Amino acid sequence: QWQFVESGGNLVQPGGSLRLSCAASGFSLDSYAIGWFRQAPGKVREGVSCISSSHNTYYADSVKGRFTTSRDSAKSTVYLHLDNLNPADSALYFCTATRQRYGLCAIRELRPDAWGQGTQVTVSS
Repeated sequence: QWQFVESGGNLVQPGGSLRLSCAASGFSLDSYAIGWFRQAPGKVREGVSCISSSHNTYYADSVKGRFTTSRDSAKSTVYLHLDNLNPADSALYFCTATRQRYGLCAIRELRPDAWGQGTQVTVSS
């Protein structure tokens, strides 16, 4: 059974930074792209970033240059570093496996039934 556990969310001031972690289990992480998504109250879930099994990355325009994703196969964990945060980044952040092809990932979930509980990021002064 595929499982994802997100952690690292917190309350942070504008301009601050966080590192989110996504612990994956139940499958071979090395073979899959992993993406981050977020959902704010009253809004649809949106894709934030993804990292392919070959470590190629892709970011939504809204976070490009501020967020960085990485992966550690030895720890079966994928990270999302969030820098220069602003209130618009406040949301519940999720990770899951995403689609990939020819070494490139797309921020589209691979399995609609494989989601974690999310971790809350709140940016406020």
